[in-house]
Amino acid sequence: MKQYFKKYIRNFDYPLFFVYVALALFGLVMIYSSSMAWSVNRYGRPEDYFFDQQVTNLAIAFPAFLIASFFPYKHFSRKGVMMTVLGVIFTGLILVHFFGYDANGAKSWIYLGFASIQPSEIAKVGLIFYLAGVFSNKYRKGTINKLNESVGPPVIVIAGVLALVFFEPDLGSMMIIGAVGLSVIAASGINFKSFLKLATIVIAAVSAFIVPVMIFASDLIFTEKRLGRIQSFFNPFEDELGFGMQIVNGYLAIGSGGLSGLGLGQSVQKLGYIPEPHTDFIMSIIAEELGVLGVLFAIGGLAFIVLRGLGIAMTTQDPLARMLAAGIASMIGIQSFVNLGGMTGIIPLTGVTLPFISYGGTSVILLSLAMGVLLNVSMFHKINKTKK
Repeated sequence: MKQYFKKYIRNFDYPLFFVYVALALFGLVMIYSSSMAWSVNRYGRPEDYFFDQQVTNLAIAFPAFLIASFFPYKHFSRKGVMMTVLGVIFTGLILVHFFGYDANGAKSWIYLGFASIQPSEIAKVGLIFYLAGVFSNKYRKGTINKLNESVGPPVIVIAGVLALVFFEPDLGSMMIIGAVGLSVIAASGINFKSFLKLATIVIAAVSAFIVPVMIFASDLIFTEKRLGRIQSFFNPFEDELGFGMQIVNGYLAIGSGGLSGLGLGQSVQKLGYIPEPHTDFIMSIIAEELGVLGVLFAIGGLAFIVLRGLGIAMTTQDPLARMLAAGIASMIGIQSFVNLGGMTGIIPLTGVTLPFISYGGTSVILLSLAMGVLLNVSMFHKINKTKK
């Protein structure tokens, strides 16, 4: 154990660690700034309410990060670990349909009495661990391209997870989970022909669940709010006081920030013009208060983590390390794109948070856990390189 810790400290990925910490602390500052007025005017709480909540979230997230960074990633290929991960994923996704409460039109949260958890966030990270473990074992056995031997359990798991998230309904998380799942499989070492077959089977299996619902019970999925978001995507200025208000005022915030911004705490749009400015639209407040420089800091930090993870995935010889690194990097990159794309009008709004920066307990805890795993993968990657 002592030898392990010596290796750990010697090969610790300090740049990755400090960027993670910097983004989390930066997010804490921006959550305080963006949520002050909303906390008082909307919820009647102290101006530092969401800031204090996020401090508590980070107090849980950072130990989770440290534990994951010390936990040898090779254990994720063990059957017991994979079954435990699956059990946690499906328990949460099933229970939320019975005991979850509605938030913004989706039953995505379970209240535990002292805090709320979002099972779809657990599924995002957990599915990476499960798929990486399953496909790394198949790669070592040489059955990765034999779909008749390897396709069953992974397809059932992916289809089941996507269907359960779809019926919450949380279309944004479903899209991210599906894309991340395919990213892990693409990094598994499977050949292109087999990957296409597997992707087709997954899409067909999910469609078998989803298409009938969309045809016969579309009102359950396409609520007035969701249809309004889709319409506002095409032209938010047609309904700038209704469904387009968030996007239009987000544009105003971004446009008024300029190069250096209006100054920390000086946002006008956070005073009630942008709903929940500390969550999925926090980047617009960053742009307004800190300008292009603040935006570049946030995007640069996220890009560093994503590129670092993809760099490890492309250079490591270990299939498990490759899939874990690719999956975590893809998750952060795809979620960042979905958040920023919705804010800028590139894609419809989904309510997805910006990794590490937006307010959110389950999100920052699970992302920190994933970052710890990525740090552990990076450490062993360095050790293996020095052996050569």
